[in-house]
Amino acid sequence: MVTKGQAVAADIAALLRARNAILWIVTREEARVERFLVEAAASAGYVSRTWDVAYGGAEMAGKRVVGCTQDPGEALGYIGRRASGEDRTIPQDRCVWVMRDLPVWLMGPPGAAVLRALRNLARSLPAEPRDRAQAIVIITPSTDVPAELAGHATVIEWPLPDRDEVAAILDAQIEALPDEMKGTAAPNGTRDAAIDAAVGLSGEEAAACYAKSLIQLRRIDPAAVAQEKKRVITRERVLEWYDPLPGGLDAVGGLDALKAWLVSRSLAYSPKARAYGLPTPKGALICGIPGTGKTLTAKAVATAWGVPLLKLDLGSLKSKFVGESEGNLRRAFKVIEAIGRCVVMIDEVEKALQGATSGSADGGVSSDALGALLSWMQDRKTEAFIIACANNPEILPAEFLRKGRFDEIFWVDLPTPSERMAILNASLKSFGRKSDDWKAVDLQMVVDAMDGFTGSEIAAIVPDAMFVAFADNGREVEAGDLVRAAKTVVPLSKTAAEKIERLRKWADGRARPAANVENVVELRRAARQLDL
Repeated sequence: MVTKGQAVAADIAALLRARNAILWIVTREEARVERFLVEAAASAGYVSRTWDVAYGGAEMAGKRVVGCTQDPGEALGYIGRRASGEDRTIPQDRCVWVMRDLPVWLMGPPGAAVLRALRNLARSLPAEPRDRAQAIVIITPSTDVPAELAGHATVIEWPLPDRDEVAAILDAQIEALPDEMKGTAAPNGTRDAAIDAAVGLSGEEAAACYAKSLIQLRRIDPAAVAQEKKRVITRERVLEWYDPLPGGLDAVGGLDALKAWLVSRSLAYSPKARAYGLPTPKGALICGIPGTGKTLTAKAVATAWGVPLLKLDLGSLKSKFVGESEGNLRRAFKVIEAIGRCVVMIDEVEKALQGATSGSADGGVSSDALGALLSWMQDRKTEAFIIACANNPEILPAEFLRKGRFDEIFWVDLPTPSERMAILNASLKSFGRKSDDWKAVDLQMVVDAMDGFTGSEIAAIVPDAMFVAFADNGREVEAGDLVRAAKTVVPLSKTAAEKIERLRKWADGRARPAANVENVVELRRAARQLDL
C-alpha cells in the first residue's frame, strides 16, 4: 500500500520532470522529508544536494560542494552558473538542491537581493538544457511564501506519517530490540492500538514515544503514546485537550439507547471492520434539555474508546483581524486530521453558529465559519468522531442537520425514574459512596423527591447531602439527606417548562430518543399523569 509520504514524493517526482524550478515544502520534519525527496529526485533522474547556512552546499554523503558557500546569495549564484554551463570548472549534472534555511533570508529589505536572485532562477532554470537541469526545494515549517514568489513556487504541505508509515516505524523499533524482548514488546491486541495512538505525531515523535515506552515499561503502551499528542494540541492553540473521564460510559446514568449506539459504532475502528469495509463513523448531534448529560457523554465516549478528547470552541477562534478567524478554523481542522482517531466535542453549537443565520453584524465571519465547518464535516477522511451538543436545536441551520453531516441525531429528555436512580448511583460512586445497603422504600423516596430533575441537578444534591452528613459527626450519607437536599432545588423543568415543551415538540419525529423505548413510554405516561 502506498503511504501518504510516498504519494507526495511521486507527485514531486512528476513536478521535477515537468521542470518546476522552485518547490516550497511545508514541514517540521526535515530529516524524514529529505529521505523522501532523495528518492523522488532519483526517480526523476536527478542527484540530490543540500544547502544550509551553517555548512553551505554539501553532497548527501556530507562532502562539501566547492564554490557553494554559506552565503545564500552566492549559493544561488553558484546554482545558476551550474545550470547555464558558463563556468566550465563546475561539474555539470542534473541536481535538486534541498535548501534548509533559505526563507529567513528572503524577508524585508536585507533579503531583497536574495529574493531577486531566486526569482531570476525561477525564470531561467526551466529553459536550461535537460542535462544541466537544476531545481530548488525549500524546506520550511512556514506557509508564508513571499508574494514575489507566489507565481513561481509550488507549495506542498507535507503530511504527517499515516497509519501504514507509523506501523513501519513501530516495526522498525521492535526489530531493533534484543531477541528476548521482541516477542513481548507489543503483546497481542496492542499493536493496532499503539499504531492508532501515534497517528498525528511526527515520525521522530512517534519513534521517541515508542522508545520511551520500551525503556520505562519494556513494552509499547498505547496510553503513554497517546498522551504525547497533548503536546501537539498545546502547541497549536486552536483546540482544547480534555483529560479522560474516569469510568467512561459507566459514569453516565441512563441514556441506554445512546450508549448502546456508541458502543456499536466503536466496533468500526477494529481491523476486522476495516477489512469488512465498514465506513468510518462521522459522529452524532446530541440535542436536549440543559443539564441532561450531553457534554458528559462526549467526555465518556473518549474514555470508553481510549482516544483523545478535543474541544473545538468555534467562538474562541474568532478574531478581530480580517481572515484570521477562517485561518484559525483551518488550523484546527488540520490538527484534528493530524491527530487521527479522536473524539471532537463542539459544545453548545447553536450559539456558535447563531450569527450565520440571524444576520449577525460580524462581517460574515459566522457565515464563513459555518460554510467551512459544513464542508469539512462532509468531505473529511479522518477517523475523528464529532459529538456536537445543542440545548436549542431549533435555531440550527437546516444544512447542519441533514444526513451526511452526522450519523444520527439524538434527543435527551428529562430522566425517567429508573434513569434518575442510575444517575444517582453514578454520582454517589464518583464520590466514593454507594446505595447498596439502603432499603427499597428509601430509594423510592429519593427517586420521587427528584421528580423533574435534570441529570446535573441530581448530581448536585449528592455533595450537598455529604456536607450535611459530615457536619453531623462525619457520618455516612443517608437517603433522608438526599431528600432534604432535593427539596431545596427548584428544577429547570419548572423554571423553563414552556421552553422544554417546545423542544420536545421539535424533537418528535426529528431526533432519535437517547433513552430506551420503554423508558420513553414511561416518561410520557408520567407526563400525562402530571397534566391531570
